[in-house]
Amino acid sequence: MPGIVITGHGGFASGLLQAVEQVVGEQSACIAVDFPVHMGTAELREALLAALQAVDQPDGVVFLTDMLGGSPFRCASELADAQGNCEVLTGVNMQLAAEMMLEREGLSLDAFREMALACGKRGLTSLWHERRKVRCVDVEADGI
Repeated sequence: MPGIVITGHGGFASGLLQAVEQVVGEQSACIAVDFPVHMGTAELREALLAALQAVDQPDGVVFLTDMLGGSPFRCASELADAQGNCEVLTGVNMQLAAEMMLEREGLSLDAFREMALACGKRGLTSLWHERRKVRCVDVEADGI
């Protein structure tokens, strides 16, 4: 089971972890590292390194970040490159985080990455699209 470090701007990380745990329960080997406006990137890197060490698992560690190219993503990427046995995912949403907390047992980093990307994409939709899916399913069920 990979360890997880959630990071992002402002209170994104702690907010996401709190929301996920409300839905799926308390998570072991999972830490949130926020990047508030008063924190510099050197402090963020130190906090991420401490979190990485705290959740380190034989299966590795996954960084879940908020935004491609942002400081949390860049710092996590540098640590992943330096430490090895890490993945960095970005553009994380609630769907991805909640599902992956439940599915991470026994997953390799590669399997976690691929499953997480599919989860995140599945979680991005609209009411219009969801209603359209229901109509199609109803039509198929009726044999029309």
